[in-house]
Amino acid sequence: MFRSGRLIRHVFARGTVVKEQIRRLTLLEYQSHRLLQQYGIPVPGGHVVSDAGEARSVVLGIGAPSMLKSQVLAGGRGKGKMSSDGKGGVRMAKTPDEAHDAASNMLGHYLTTKQTPPDGLLVKKLYVYKAVDVVHEYYFAVTFDRERYSPVILVSDEGGVDIESNIDKLHRFWFSPSEGITAHTMAEIRSRLLFSTSEMPTIEHIIRQMGSLFQEKDALLLELNPLALTSEGNFVCLDAKFDFDNSAQFRQREIFKLAEYGPDSKVEREASKHGLVYIRLDGNIGNIVNGAGLAMATNDLINLHGGKSANFLDIGGKATTATLQKAFEILTRDTRVEGIWINIFGGIVRCDMIAESIIHAASAMGGFSVPVVVRLQGTNSDRAIKTLKESGLNLHTETEFETAAEKIIELTASI
Repeated sequence: MFRSGRLIRHVFARGTVVKEQIRRLTLLEYQSHRLLQQYGIPVPGGHVVSDAGEARSVVLGIGAPSMLKSQVLAGGRGKGKMSSDGKGGVRMAKTPDEAHDAASNMLGHYLTTKQTPPDGLLVKKLYVYKAVDVVHEYYFAVTFDRERYSPVILVSDEGGVDIESNIDKLHRFWFSPSEGITAHTMAEIRSRLLFSTSEMPTIEHIIRQMGSLFQEKDALLLELNPLALTSEGNFVCLDAKFDFDNSAQFRQREIFKLAEYGPDSKVEREASKHGLVYIRLDGNIGNIVNGAGLAMATNDLINLHGGKSANFLDIGGKATTATLQKAFEILTRDTRVEGIWINIFGGIVRCDMIAESIIHAASAMGGFSVPVVVRLQGTNSDRAIKTLKESGLNLHTETEFETAAEKIIELTASI
């Protein structure tokens, strides 16, 4: 699934720190486990179910107690709340009948955690596996350190649900992509984490296979949390989170076939089919812009003046009647949007052409249902503003960046 809560990277441009959103594919837990199996990394023998009867049958077959885990892309599932009964999104069933009852209260209901939208995420699938007796939980991850331009292994002997409060316990081991994970790196991991002689061969196998998976599949993050040590002395990955570089989609077609799209991602896909880039945010002002830099500046200025963007649509160089109509359609369909700011800098695409496209799109839609502010600067902007003022449309035109921001905030605040 392409997450709407995207990774934020800070880059420097003209001496200013700018936030840049990085698109990436994130797999569901059961999908990550299947990929781990391909690389010989131990995981439970899990089953994916989509109805309560299936859950009962699976637990009847594998035995109880068994774990039932909601398959949504959000952390904190166990501490979250289902819309059905207020209980968590990860449950243990001691009998097949308990599994049926638990699944009934999970499937088809919404799970809310600290990482989901306020209304939660719909649970369509459960991952079911035989519960294991855990003696100790570890955290293992491979990711990329952008400051050092190097992949890094992260290991903590305090894994599990509280890993975020134990960041200071993370041990970091950098390695070269060309050399791979060396014997020296493995010796350093053993000395810091104090794995026993009998445990180390399994740990080394897991780490080396994670390194191979990371490089071969163009991963951005491979996270095993927890990697559990069982009472039988075995290691098994009980949960996993994997992110993959969207720019490597052409190389990793099989991985990207696994993508499952949520409501926001469906809008992104719809927009992209029309040459638009859609980004969902958390406010009530929808923005139509051309260019990522102008989009970020628009959002920042709205925030500076006390407003909040609901989203923005980057039309790039495709300011045609059809694309603008699609942009209006997408934004006005979002019930949170109480006003739209069209903020365009005309360069290759002339402002008068943009004005004509706005007029035709508005006519095709029967006018605007929310306040609209249009700010046009650049080629033929004076002619464009005059055209819009004479169009008879219920919209506000501005030429100054800051004045336009203040106007759309004023108009939406009065609704």
